[in-house]
This record gives sequence, C-alpha cells and structure tokens, in this order.
Amino acid sequence: MSTKASHSIGWIGLGRMGEAMATRLVKAGHGLSVWNRTASKADPLAQIGAEVVTDKTAMAHCATVFTMVSTTDDLKDILFGKGGVLSSNARPKRVVDMSSISDSGSAEIRKGLTEAGVAYLSAPVSGNAKVAKAGKLLVVASGPKAEYDAVQPLLAALGRSAMYVGEGELARIWKIAHNTMFGVIIQSLCEITLLAEKAGIPRHVFLASINDSVLGSMYTRYKTPALVNLDFTTTFTPKLLLKDMELGMGAAKALGVMMPTASVTRDSVLALSHQYPGDIDFSVLLLELARAAGMTLKSDNIEVSDGLK
Repeated sequence: MSTKASHSIGWIGLGRMGEAMATRLVKAGHGLSVWNRTASKADPLAQIGAEVVTDKTAMAHCATVFTMVSTTDDLKDILFGKGGVLSSNARPKRVVDMSSISDSGSAEIRKGLTEAGVAYLSAPVSGNAKVAKAGKLLVVASGPKAEYDAVQPLLAALGRSAMYVGEGELARIWKIAHNTMFGVIIQSLCEITLLAEKAGIPRHVFLASINDSVLGSMYTRYKTPALVNLDFTTTFTPKLLLKDMELGMGAAKALGVMMPTASVTRDSVLALSHQYPGDIDFSVLLLELARAAGMTLKSDNIEVSDGLK
C-alpha cells in the first residue's frame, strides 16, 4: 500500500459498480490508484495491478480522480470532510463523479470544487454491475467541455460509449429521466407479459417475441431471465427505484412538465417498496401485478439469454 498515489488516475469507491468499472480501466492498460472505505474490497484490484492507497488525501496527487459512491453526503465527505481528498495542500486537476446523486447536490459539490480550483465533471452511467463487467455501460457527462474532451478516452474505456450533454448538472437530469423511464418500462413490460400469459402465451415465448420485435431493447432483453424464471436477484431495489422516481417527479414539477404515466408508475413502485423493502430486484413487480390479476406464477425454468454476452 502507498500513502501517495503514483498514478495520474485515482478511483474512490469499490462497491459492485465501482469495482467493475475500475477493473475495466486497469484491464484497458491504465495505471490506477484506488481507495475504498473497506480496504479489503480493493484486494481484487490489487491482484490485477492497481495500486491501493491508505488514505484519501493520497488521491490529491492524481490528475484525475473518479468517484463512485452511494450518496451526495458520501461524496461531500470523501472530498471535503476530515481526511478528504481536498484536506491537504495538494489538489487533483479534476474530479469525475459517476455516482447517482441529485442535480442540486451535484451543484453544491461543483461549487466547492470550483472554489478549490478543481474542475468537475458529472458523469453518471446507464447500467448495473453486470452491464459494467460486460463493457456495455453508457456514460453521460456534463460540465466544462474541455474537461470532458480530456477524459473522454477513459470514459470510453468504461463501456460501449460516452456522450457529452452540456454544461453544469445536465447529466444528472439525464440520469433522473433515464431512471424514471426504468420504472415506466418495467411497469409496462410486466403488465403486457401478464396479459399475454393469462390469455395462454407462455412468458418465455411472449418475451422472446417482444425482444425480437421493434419494441425490444437492451433493457427488455436484460430483464427477460428475471421475468421468465422469477429470479429476482438484486440489481436495483424497489426503494432505490422509488428514490429515482421521486427525483423524476420533483424535476417534472420544477420544470412544469406533465408526466402522467410516470406519476402512476411512481405510485405502483411506492406500493412495491412497502411490500418488498429489502434486498430484492424491482422486477419482483411482476409478482405483485400477477397477484392483483388473480394469477399465481411459476418459474418457466428455461435458460434464456440476457443479451449481454
């Protein structure tokens, strides 16, 4: 371990997403210094060549510091708190935050970093850990265009593509809109699947046909195994989806945009979060909608592709 980062790229946050993304950078040939609150989570990165640093202040010696954490408060603490990245005299050139946080929280962080002379990119992603490992993340960034151009090759190494949507916190608005659509699509997909099944079409047959139609997408294909085999291993919980739906509705109210479909879906996800408050995937919505339709579902026990390989 090191007390001073020796690489120009730093990575903070090695949860399921962070580890998968940092691993892609290392495997793409980039030297990486990493820090995580639970140090043992850095072991897999160390085994493939990443440098593990012992404290966050070491990251101030990197030109670019990536962050992938759970909440706005976590990010503020990592950057500005006691022993944080900016708590010494050294400064990174830029911070690229890839977490899912609110636009208002991100704006506060941008203000603090700008005052400290550090550039800031908001760069949330579309995808979860499994998508990240498959190299199929989409990265969407906002902030100074010159900073985006400087790190674009690194962002491109994290997934299938990266795109710039404008200044300030526009990438956060994109993420809020994106995750609101998650809810709307899973609601619709579960509804039509149950309609087809109750009429007599097996779930795996119906979903295969949707995936092969003009309505199919990476998302419908990815969710198909869960819906076919009732395997609700967590990728994103109902509570997290509710949080994002609430952010979507809040943004719609602030901007004066009607979102009737998202509003009804938000209520459905709220009920789901009460029924399933723990560690389970939000696609368990299928079971709740089936119960409301007087249906008892069984797994089809059929191996189906998630479209990621």
